[in-house]
Amino acid sequence: MIDFKQLSEQYKHELLDRVIPFWIEKSQDRECGGYFTCLERDGSVFDTDKFVWMQGREVWMLSMLYNKVEHRQEWLDAAVQGAEFMRRYAHDGQLNWYFSLTREGQPLVEPYNIFSYTFATMAFGQLAIATGNDEYARIARDTFDIILSRVDNPKGRWNKAHPGTRPMKNFALPMILCNLALEIEPLLDPAFLQQCIDTCIHEVMDVFVRPELGGLVVENVALDGSLVDTMDGRHMNPGHAIEAMWFIMDLGKRLNRPDLIERAKDTALRMADYGWDSEYGGIFYFMDRLGRPTQELEWDQKLWWVHIETLIAMIKGYNLTGDPRCLEWFERVHDYVWSHFRDPEWPEWFGYLNRRGEVLLTLKGGKWKGCFHVPRGLYQCWQVLEQLAARNQ
Repeated sequence: MIDFKQLSEQYKHELLDRVIPFWIEKSQDRECGGYFTCLERDGSVFDTDKFVWMQGREVWMLSMLYNKVEHRQEWLDAAVQGAEFMRRYAHDGQLNWYFSLTREGQPLVEPYNIFSYTFATMAFGQLAIATGNDEYARIARDTFDIILSRVDNPKGRWNKAHPGTRPMKNFALPMILCNLALEIEPLLDPAFLQQCIDTCIHEVMDVFVRPELGGLVVENVALDGSLVDTMDGRHMNPGHAIEAMWFIMDLGKRLNRPDLIERAKDTALRMADYGWDSEYGGIFYFMDRLGRPTQELEWDQKLWWVHIETLIAMIKGYNLTGDPRCLEWFERVHDYVWSHFRDPEWPEWFGYLNRRGEVLLTLKGGKWKGCFHVPRGLYQCWQVLEQLAARNQ
């Protein structure tokens, strides 16, 4: 029998006593503002460039903890200083958010990446709740409007695809909008929020979840919703799909729709089973739906965020539906994560393993890994495990 109370304490301790103190101490740039994210195993800085989506993620994380766990001043102070750096330097004055900046805040890469916008929205939305600052709320709302205006072409004028030849739409944006809409719910008109939610649920569950593939989730479809037999069209990302399913579960709970929760739970289970490496354990990064060679050379790596998002989806699935398969998957992935990704010597977790589960890169943060998936996953699992512990007393 699982001891939910002990597990909840394990996740809570790892979050509050190891991971968050690591980022508070090691990532803040106390001279120029914002955060360093390129951190070695011990937290020393190996590159000072600042990636805007990582800045936004850290602002959001610290603001969220301040709002939902405890009003710790050091969390709020660290969030505000990061947000002020973003407000001054991370956009072009029209809330077009750059991808990366120099340490001092000079733009390096143009605003091609829509996720700079989504995480700016999350950051300023959550910080507005923490501070009551109207300017932060305005930035969040206006950036959200820009995101919605770019749904059909997220990269805008920086899109490298030749227009009209093989237009496709990607799973990532509707997937993240499912989460983003709830994140800034207090800042949106209720009718507008409901419209956004309905659209996102339809896109994720009716366009990208494919009955002809046994209910698996694809990453790209043609504009008419049909499957495309190309490398991009066959591309599968199990972790992405599983992460989206806990977003849908949250929406199902918010909307009091057990049918939606059930569909999302079943989809998460199918994707975990599909993505699991039966030889070495862990979930593959990328796959091809027809089993053909992938274009990504890193396809068989085991990444931190894939497994942490699976933990969240499975424990939520179990909590909301009682399906024992979710608990079995949670235990399996929990054992893999804590024995492979957690660094026993230094705080924070490794991000990149080879197929056999051996550490490929000892960094704790970089261009793609920051103060987000590990702490968010620890927080989410702690909260759900605490609910389960209380229910089983």
